[in-house]
Amino acid sequence: MTMTVLEAHDVYKTYIGGDGNVLHVLNGVNLSVQRGEMIAIVGASGAGKSTLMHVLGALDKPTRGYVVIGGEPVHGRNETELGQLRNRTVGFVFQFHHLLREFSALENVMMPLRIAGRPEEAARSRAAELLARVGLSARMTHRPGQLSGGEQQRTAVARALAMDPQIILADEPSGNLDRSNAEMLHELLTEVVNDLEIGMVVVTHSRSLAARATRVLLLEGGRLGQSEANEVVV
Repeated sequence: MTMTVLEAHDVYKTYIGGDGNVLHVLNGVNLSVQRGEMIAIVGASGAGKSTLMHVLGALDKPTRGYVVIGGEPVHGRNETELGQLRNRTVGFVFQFHHLLREFSALENVMMPLRIAGRPEEAARSRAAELLARVGLSARMTHRPGQLSGGEQQRTAVARALAMDPQIILADEPSGNLDRSNAEMLHELLTEVVNDLEIGMVVVTHSRSLAARATRVLLLEGGRLGQSEANEVVV
């Protein structure tokens, strides 16, 4: 059954520069993501891809237009309500894993569950299940500094899945990995989309990852347009 998990309607984002001039970053972006669909967004550096991801994930508010996540409108919510919406509907994977270094891999994956009020044992069981899924059963008690770059990113993917989100937003998830670890991560992300039928939007400069996507969209001039994997801007 087709289900729309993320919508952006006529989204604009502008900033006032240091010189007082208006900088138009997003100029009427429209996007619809279905369950089990991976959308790759490509474009030149500085095109506004990270800005778009922040708006899609309710980390930033559009200047105009609106976003709907899992059927729930983002606009009109206060910061507490936005935080609750993000935690239960969106999983984030960034280029830099943002794991908490003083906590183990298991504790990092437990964090969204504990924030949501899940009992400790239930959170621990769910985190262990997810770390096993990403191939890290033997590394659960290790802290981020004891994990390789690829293992850190796989931990970040497990954490993003903790709350069984409607959508995963991944911003250059393999940007800091060597080719071998990048391919392992790309395969994992593809499995997550196909097996769990989660929607995913991924910003990438990787032709390999873009080639795995259901659709490849080019962000240029503040707008999204159809592209092809071989048009990835590097």
